[in-house]
Amino acid sequence: MIKCPQCRKPVAWEGNLNRPFCSERCRLLDLGNWASENYRIASDERANQEESDSENTF
Repeated sequence: MIKCPQCRKPVAWEGNLNRPFCSERCRLLDLGNWASENYRIASDERANQEESDSENTF
C-alpha cells in the first residue's frame, strides 16, 4: 500500500491502472496542475543566466 500523491488515500500498487494515484480523477488533477504550471522543477536561476550569456557571446 502507498499513499496517493494527490489525495493521500491509501492505495494498492499492484493491479492499479492509475498508479501511483488512487483514481483517474486524481491522475487528471495532477496532470492539470502540471499543465497550468502549478508545479515547477527547481533550478538555479544564476547558472541558467550564465549559460545563456556565454552562448550569446561570439
